[in-house]
Amino acid sequence: QVQLVESGGGLVQAGDSLRLSCAASGRTFNRYIMGWFRQAPGKEREFVAAVTWSGDKSSYADSVKGRFTISRDNAKNTVDLEMKSLKPEDTAIYYCAADITSLMGLIRTSRYAYESWGQGTQVTVSS
Repeated sequence: QVQLVESGGGLVQAGDSLRLSCAASGRTFNRYIMGWFRQAPGKEREFVAAVTWSGDKSSYADSVKGRFTISRDNAKNTVDLEMKSLKPEDTAIYYCAADITSLMGLIRTSRYAYESWGQGTQVTVSS
């Protein structure tokens, strides 16, 4: 398994930007699909974004398309989530996750496909 540690959360105002970072352990980081999920109070954990092994392809939830950007640096074993034009409805705990078993490196959006999770980082957007 891979160990994941998120950082970068905080309290911001609507319209602000924030960058989350996830540091991963493990020598085969570049074999994992990496994703970001979020969970708001009383709601299910939902997919936000994911990126392929090489970083050449990414996928986003409709609610964040055009505002969030996922990127990875395999040399540093990190994956970032750049969040712009934040809205109060973006308030949630954000989790970094690794999909180790994806066949052919295809991005999966179900949380059940991701085997390793970080502890989460809180993002709060005030109106």
